[in-house]
Amino acid sequence: MNIQFKKGVLEICVLSVLAHKDCYGYELVNEISKRIDISEGTIYPLLHRLKDEGHVTTYLQESAGGAPRKYYRLTESGRKEEHEQKEEWMQFCASVNALLEGKNHAAD
Repeated sequence: MNIQFKKGVLEICVLSVLAHKDCYGYELVNEISKRIDISEGTIYPLLHRLKDEGHVTTYLQESAGGAPRKYYRLTESGRKEEHEQKEEWMQFCASVNALLEGKNHAAD
């Protein structure tokens, strides 16, 4: 997949996964990687930015296999952002699909 496509959708993918459940970083990578090939290194800078913007918060939770894990949870601001980005994405996809199908006018 084109790397620019991935960069463009990674934030909405992270927000969408976190809208359904809290995740630790590696778990988040695994969830997204089921559909889009990404590396672990691409997620953490994005998570830090989302935290700085107030869209996610973190908490530590003990793990059965060792050290506590840092979980990420959407804030109310993050839920609002996820909803807005999802709406914008759906409109964008509809427009691109119309172009790909040869519909060049908004009225088509």
